[in-house]
Formats: sequence, C-alpha cells, structure tokens
Amino acid sequence: MILTENNFPFKSYSRIISLVPSQTELLYYLGLDEEVIGITKFCVHPANWFQNKTRVGGTKNINLKIVSDLNPDLVFANKEENVKDQIEAIAAQCDVWVTDVNNLSEALQMINDVGQLTGTFEKAEGLAHLIQAGFDGLKNKLNSSSPIKAAYFIWQEPYMVVAGNTFINDIMKYCGLINIFQDSERYPQIELEELIEKDCELVLLSSEPYPFTKKHKDFFQKKLPGKKILLVDGEMFSWYGSRLLKAVDYFNKLNLQINSSD
Repeated sequence: MILTENNFPFKSYSRIISLVPSQTELLYYLGLDEEVIGITKFCVHPANWFQNKTRVGGTKNINLKIVSDLNPDLVFANKEENVKDQIEAIAAQCDVWVTDVNNLSEALQMINDVGQLTGTFEKAEGLAHLIQAGFDGLKNKLNSSSPIKAAYFIWQEPYMVVAGNTFINDIMKYCGLINIFQDSERYPQIELEELIEKDCELVLLSSEPYPFTKKHKDFFQKKLPGKKILLVDGEMFSWYGSRLLKAVDYFNKLNLQINSSD
C-alpha cells in the first residue's frame, strides 16, 4: 500500500528498504542500522552500509525479485528518483512511503515524516530544527547583498540545467543566487548562447549526475571569458536528508568563493 497523510500508519516497522540515496543516509543518522535491510547501488553513504547492506538495483531499475525476497514491511521511495510502475508493484507487497521534495521546507517535513514512520521522531525533529537554524543563518548573512545571476549544470551532450520547481533551485537562493532558468520547468536542455542572452554571471558545474571536472571548467571559462565558473558538490545541493547539516558549512565556504574577486 502506498502511504499518505490520510492513511498514516500507527505501527512499528522492522524490515526497511530505501530506494533513495539521501534518505538512506537519513535512516543511518536516525540509528536504524538493524531495521534497514536493503538499499540501492547509488546509496553510497554511509560507506559501511554501501559495503554490507543488500543492494536491490539502481534507483530507476529496481530488482523486484530481490525486494520480494527481502520481504520488507516498509519501503522509502521518491517521486522523481524512482519509476512509478516499479513502486506500484512493490506497494502490492508492503507499505511504501513516496516523498516529493522540491524545496527546503518540504525536506524538513520529509525528515519529520520519516521520524514518525520509524519511531525516531524526537531525533528527526531535532535534526530538522538544526538544519532550519543553519539555513536561516545563511539567509541572514545574504540579506544585504544583491543576488548573483547563475546557472546550475547537471549534464552535457546535451547541456541540461536546473530550472524552477526543483530542490536545487530553492537551495541556490541560500547561496545568494538567482537561477536564470527559474522560469522554466525542472531540467531543460539549453544552448550555451542562452547564458550570454540571460546575462549569466556565474556557472556552477555539478559533480552529479554528470561528473563535471576541471577540463569542463576550463572549457566553460574559454567560452565565457570574464564569468565565474565553479565546480560544486552535487550532493550538497541535492541530497535532502541529514546531509543538509553538512551543507550549511559547505555553503558558507562556497559563498566566500562566489563573492571573492579571484
């Protein structure tokens, strides 16, 4: 059964599978080592879970037989990261909680929901408060500065960027950035000429899902002389679980880079 706010269960779960890397890390933070029995091949944090937990495939190609054999009583999934047909097949066997996280507020609600579902609400609520305080601090530091026009790249060949109604778009605001593609939807394909047309001042090249490297940064710098090009940690921008605690310190340092004259 796919769980919703209207059929929120009041029972404990002892066999949990996570199909979402950022939520896997959250479950570890909440101390659910014994309860979590399966993860995906992209759930690389924490390292000891990645090495020792049963892997059930990728986020978009779940091995349904492995899932069935593990006999879970709760599976965590995500609307964007997982395939609907596969999640519906799993939901015929056990309870499934499907998240849909598009901004920081929804991420904090998700953390509280996971805490409620797993009997760790007090720890989850404490985590959410710490994250909220950290991001409030980031926002307060930027109150007097003008936003910088930026583009966040996630792919090349074709070039794809982050647009509106995405978690990354919301997080960019805490770095003092205004996404020049925020009026588009989700993850559009673009041409580099659009950066000039939209007066882009800063290009962020993410480490995931496409692993941009220094050679890509050098290429962009030649194409866009005078603009700032930065390689950024995609996990910090897109993982909406307990990693958000680490993200606050990362963004404080990134803001220094963005606003430096180098």
